[in-house]
Formats: sequence, C-alpha cells, structure tokens
Amino acid sequence: MKDNEYQLVMSNITKEFPGVKALDGVTLKVRPGTVHALMGENGAGKSTLMKCLFGIYKPDAGEIFLNGSPVTILNSKDALNNGISMIHQELHPVPFRSVMENLWLGRFPVRGFWPFQFIDHKKMFRDSKALFEELELDINPNTLVGTLSVSKVQSLEIAKAVSFHSKIIVMDEPTSSLTGNEVELLFKIIRSLRKRGCSIIYISHKMEEILEISDDVTIMRDGKYIGTWEAGELTTDLIISRMVGRDMTHRFPERSNVPGEAILKVDRLTSPIEKSFRNVSFELRKGEILGVGGLVGAQRTELVESLFGMRAVASGSITLNGKKIAIKSPGDAIKNKIALLTEERRATGIFPVLSITENTVMANMGRYVKPYFLLD
Repeated sequence: MKDNEYQLVMSNITKEFPGVKALDGVTLKVRPGTVHALMGENGAGKSTLMKCLFGIYKPDAGEIFLNGSPVTILNSKDALNNGISMIHQELHPVPFRSVMENLWLGRFPVRGFWPFQFIDHKKMFRDSKALFEELELDINPNTLVGTLSVSKVQSLEIAKAVSFHSKIIVMDEPTSSLTGNEVELLFKIIRSLRKRGCSIIYISHKMEEILEISDDVTIMRDGKYIGTWEAGELTTDLIISRMVGRDMTHRFPERSNVPGEAILKVDRLTSPIEKSFRNVSFELRKGEILGVGGLVGAQRTELVESLFGMRAVASGSITLNGKKIAIKSPGDAIKNKIALLTEERRATGIFPVLSITENTVMANMGRYVKPYFLLD
C-alpha cells in the first residue's frame, strides 16, 4: 500500500527523556478498518509511542499522517478532534456519577440560552441509550459507574470513543482485568467497530489474543521499530523471538521442584455470609504454588481476603507451621508473615499520595518508629 492509503502513518517518531531515548525513529502504519497489534517487552516504547499519537507527549522528531495528510497533535483535544481516542490500561471514571454523566462529561447537552442554560438530562439519556443500542451494550445510562464491573466500565470507555466519532481507537492492555467471557464480549465489540471502518491499535502481552483478534502486528524492541507482519504469518514463538531478539527454544526449561512439608493448612473454613464460601479445605506446601480457580462469583477473592483478616469467618481453622492461628485483622496476618497482593492494586493495594519509600515500608512501620512516635 502507498502511504496515503493508510488511515494512520507515524513516520520516524523519536522521543528522548533525560538520559533515555524512549523512541528511536519508530514507524507505524495502520490500514483502515483493521485491528493492529502493537507488541514489545515492558519498556519497548509502546505506550510512549501512543502517548505521542494522543498528544500527551510531543515527539522530538517525526511526522504523523491521517489519510495521507500531515497533522500536528499538541494535546489530547487535538487528537480527539482528529478522530483519535485512547483507552488507557488504568480506567479512571467518576465513580459517584451516572453512566451517562461519565459518557458526556465536559460536553453535556444543554437547553435554554446563555446565561439561563441547564443540562438537558432527557437528551443525554436518549443519546446514551441510542449509542449503547448501536453498540449492542447492555448498560443502563442511569446506573452509577462505581457499581459497574471492570468490563462494563471498559465498554463505557469504548462507547465514549465512538461518541467522539473516532476512527482510530487505541486500547492499552484492555483485557488485563477481564475474565474469559468478558474478553469474548470485548472482542465482539472490537469486531463491530472494525466493520464500521474504525481502526484499532491493540496493545497486549497476551499472544493468543493477539493472534485471534489482530489483522496486523507491529513489534518494537528497546524503543526501535522491528517490523510489521500480517497476524496469519506469525506464531507465538516467532513473536517472542522478535520481541526479545533471540531464539527462545528453551523458553520454559525444565526444573525439578519437590514441594516440602505442608506449612499452611485450612480446614473447613466457612464465611458467615450465607451465599459465600463454605467448608473450604486445602494445604499449601513449602516451595509450592497453589492455584485457586473458579468462575466469577465463586468467592475466590473473598476466601483469600479471609485468610488475610479482611473478612470474618464463622467456622473452620487455619494452621501455620503446625500451630493453629487466629487471623482477625490484616495486622494479625502480617505478624504471621502472610502478605496479600490485592485484585485492585490502585484502589486497595497502595497509597497513591505517599512516596514509594512510604508505601514500601507501610506493612512494617513499627521497625522505623523512633521515640515519641517519630519516623526514622
């Protein structure tokens, strides 16, 4: 194809930060109405390239063309005006507002004349409902966003992109927090957008998804463009070898691992909530990885939160290193050297307003307290 036949061409994009060349003459060409996967290891420059496209970063060199015409994108508003939307990996809706208010945030329909203008909630509801029906999304415009699942919030973000009449939609790790069924629903929406003529730039580390949903695949490594291939030409091993720059014949070398004695025993653990987990028993041996599986609603998260003292238990016992223990709070769990990496890292795993140092020592603050409760 000639360059003017592509929907998007990013040509020789270069971006430097102090001491780091994040992008080194990267080129990306996206065909109309296709799903174009952008792949690379962490730090390869994928997100930086997309931030240059969306106006978050200004490239130090290079050009951007839309349908053969050069464009200058200085900020996100320029990107939206040129039909480019980006759905970030970290979703940040306004949880205490409705779906339709989030959808039209910053561009509410109004009635009346200045200075006597009011938000037209009826029109906002009609437009939201029509958009969801068009995309075959089962979302009530009046629902509070904070009550939605991650997949529904992601669907809302896609609907928002469509409401801007976007022809290029960037999706950064869209399935990182989705179940298998939710991934299938997302793929259904993506295929629908592709039929409408939208081009999707899809960033993911999940090889099977890439090979299933993508038409073309571009691979980056260390801030450089490695190449673009049709998805049908690639295999998982080929993608990995081109991402890392070496043959991966022994990607998973065999290792002998003989688990030791049981260090954690859970016996008939039962939640006080009637429809939660009941009579759960298992053993965890030293040097062993124990998987906890189940469908959405199977109470997996509730079970591990109970082990960490975040939820009460009605009956059952926990034995650690041969000694029965009572875990009634996260503090009890920490004292027994049990840690929990939560499902929602940003909401329940960190303190975003505190420094990395403070977050790192948060579970062991007593070690750093000096006399008079001053921190060392």
